[in-house]
Amino acid sequence: MYPVSDRFLKRLAESHTPITQVQLFLTDGRMLDLEHTGGSVQVDRAQAIRRTCTVTIADVSLIPRTPADELATYGARLRVARGVTYGRPDDVELVPLGLFRLDDVGGDVSQGPVTLQGKDLAVVIQDDKFTAPYRVTGTVVSAISELVHRSLPTADIVSTIVDTPIGTRIFDVEADPWAGVQEIAAAAGAECYPNADGTFVIATLPDPLTTDPVWEVAAAEGGVYISGSRAMSAASVHNGVLARGENTTDGVAPVSALVVDNNANSPTYWSGPFGRRPRFYSSSTLITTAGCQAAATLLLAKAKAPNASGDISSLPNPALEPGDVLRVVHEDGSRELHQAAAFTVPLDVGGEFPISTISAKEDA
Repeated sequence: MYPVSDRFLKRLAESHTPITQVQLFLTDGRMLDLEHTGGSVQVDRAQAIRRTCTVTIADVSLIPRTPADELATYGARLRVARGVTYGRPDDVELVPLGLFRLDDVGGDVSQGPVTLQGKDLAVVIQDDKFTAPYRVTGTVVSAISELVHRSLPTADIVSTIVDTPIGTRIFDVEADPWAGVQEIAAAAGAECYPNADGTFVIATLPDPLTTDPVWEVAAAEGGVYISGSRAMSAASVHNGVLARGENTTDGVAPVSALVVDNNANSPTYWSGPFGRRPRFYSSSTLITTAGCQAAATLLLAKAKAPNASGDISSLPNPALEPGDVLRVVHEDGSRELHQAAAFTVPLDVGGEFPISTISAKEDA
């Protein structure tokens, strides 16, 4: 969860009028505070571009009509935030929702409204396809940093993983550099994404079994719960991972490691009634058996998680981030721990805040 004060989370459950902010940074150096009438920020961990935004405004002057307008708009960025007030106009707390490249502007040229649409800065890397074979090597963090800075030289990058050496990876012409970033991160069982500040983060997905919940969604007086549902499926659940690496560029012999769920008390025990359901992962970045073992171990932790999902509706929390562990208390008093996967933060007053989750378990 984005760092907020204790009173921020308490305020979300109280009657209050949220405040929102949209800033437009034009390519000519100007910054405009946009008076907006609505919109939302969509966050979805399953998408390559995990943050997108839609903003509606009344000012039709922002619709590009001349080449000069187009030059000022193409490449412009939006910074979006939502927060709360604490009773006085100068006592506010804003939480960033993302830094976006402005991709679309359109609307009725006479009456409006005007709709602005943007994608987080990973799209800059995704669009900057390779025009010649491109080679990276070194470690997970150094290789990711090289690919990010190739397209965004001033981007901030933060890593919370134990860095891992990788083999040489040569990308073909037309290859997607952002997909390459995710492949390299996977060699360490990690993922890379721009956070709400626009900083690129290299991290592993938190384990809901060992991570403390950051927010309680409770169906009680003073709670933020509106509704909830739950489902479970064995689809996409694996109890073994075979990680393989072969790197002829570096002259490294093929290496591999199979890691399985060998806990006889586990419902996904490799030799139990669940059966054997392996997942396979291969990359030229893996050059040692130990590296394959580490990658397979981290991937198995995610792969063997029960495919439980939930759809929760609550009052909006703009500080929420994908991967956050939530404690949910249903109307019947049952308690569960959920892990946030996707949600939409509104930029107007009212409305529910649906949260899709990727895992859930009973909370003692």
